[in-house]
Amino acid sequence: MAEARIRWLKPGALELAALPPLSLYVHLPWCLRKCPYCDFNSHEWRDGKELPAATAREYLAALRADLESALPLIWGRQVVSIFIGGGTPSLFAPEQIAELLSDLRARLPLAPACEITLEANPGTFERDRFKGFRDAGVTRLSVGVQSFDDAKLALLGRVHSSEQAQAALEEASRCFETFNIDLMYALPGQTLAELGAELDTAMGFNPPHLSVYHLTIEPNTRFALKPPEHLPDADLASEMLDLITARTAAAGLERYEVSAYGRAGHRCAHNLNYWQFGDYLGIGAGAHSKLSFAHRVLRQVRWREPAAYMSKASQGQAVSNEHEVGADELPFEFMLNALRLRDGVPLPSFAERTGLSLGAIAAAMQSGRDKGLLVPDPARIQATPRGFDFLSDLQALFLQA
Repeated sequence: MAEARIRWLKPGALELAALPPLSLYVHLPWCLRKCPYCDFNSHEWRDGKELPAATAREYLAALRADLESALPLIWGRQVVSIFIGGGTPSLFAPEQIAELLSDLRARLPLAPACEITLEANPGTFERDRFKGFRDAGVTRLSVGVQSFDDAKLALLGRVHSSEQAQAALEEASRCFETFNIDLMYALPGQTLAELGAELDTAMGFNPPHLSVYHLTIEPNTRFALKPPEHLPDADLASEMLDLITARTAAAGLERYEVSAYGRAGHRCAHNLNYWQFGDYLGIGAGAHSKLSFAHRVLRQVRWREPAAYMSKASQGQAVSNEHEVGADELPFEFMLNALRLRDGVPLPSFAERTGLSLGAIAAAMQSGRDKGLLVPDPARIQATPRGFDFLSDLQALFLQA
């Protein structure tokens, strides 16, 4: 990997004056059941609510080997946030998460206020388990509730009940100053009244952060093969989003990104770094990385299947493929992220994060302003309310940049 670093440091077409903030993503790939809407790299673990110690040890060893091989690419860079995702990371015991975080701290310089998020599923919840994660060093918990309606949970293939979800959130609110609730809307047969009841229940836990996702039918999922019946149409889904935005605002949660609502001081630092086109090293089965160098931007992908990943990582070959992002691809990649933010980003950040001149997007920016999709502020890249509603159309302008 040291040789690879030399290759990526060679002169190239881009000119980055400084490197962006660096985050770390850790993928723990197992879950109790593969949900029919899920297109993430997750693999079912049916034998209980916790991984066997031997499997956990083998995977943690692979993560260490993966990270150590990647270190030459990020020498000297401080990590501003860590996100442990999956799968269902809470299948790992608190002491195993503690070992993971100890391994990371021993090898990486973490920022003093480094945010450490762990995804948790109510189906793996047990009393004191969340406290164990907090004691291990996790600072932020993201609880995958999706719905508080047992019938809807069954349609979504979730392994937990509404009662389990509420018990998990009670514990999360006791153990963590910052926690997130994941909810889905536009579910099969869902009405506005039912969504309102979901929001009532969620707001009853006074969440610092809420992530709300429209149910979409993704390729290579069970729902793609057999779509659920009675999905809300586009008009009803739009009304649902209006309801979510109004109800969250009334509860003091600001919509700062397309799907994210947070109280002051509780925005997700890790995701903000993604949306601001920061860097991230991804370790674990199927994890993705985006790493910047003085003259280029690199993307990597790890081996997807857990057994293959563990074998390859132990040999120092965790990366299955990598490529340099072309200069012609960077405007769209940047805008795909930055325009998701309600407040957008300062205009100079485009040049800072891509190494390209502002001339590369001048025509697309003017087109966006002419169409009423971008605010006419010469110092910012920011969608208008109309642009936020037609975000895909706005982002597509930069495919031609």
